[in-house]
Amino acid sequence: MPGSVVHAALRCRCPRCGKAPLFTGLLTVRPACPVCALDLSAQDAGDGPAVFVILFLGFIVVALAAIVEVKFSPPLWVHLVLWIPLIFIGAFAMLRPLKAGLIALQFRHNLLQQPP
Repeated sequence: MPGSVVHAALRCRCPRCGKAPLFTGLLTVRPACPVCALDLSAQDAGDGPAVFVILFLGFIVVALAAIVEVKFSPPLWVHLVLWIPLIFIGAFAMLRPLKAGLIALQFRHNLLQQPP
């Protein structure tokens, strides 16, 4: 279903047509959809995706690090080798879909119009 927020978020596609990619770069949003001409210049995802990534990923990594520490008591370097790559990979994997999801929610609630 092209109009689904989840569909647009997971595929990082236009929230109206679901066909064109939403991003031109890593996190750079297109000014308009080349397929359906949806104006995306007024989107304002801001720091919202980063906040959700920090909260979710922080909870997961801290819980896993605590479990590993209690069960195995590894040296500090093992924690660094385990958790730093997980944080970077997780953050990069989650930022685009979360930003696409917030833009799709803005479209769903008619918040993509230019202010007067």
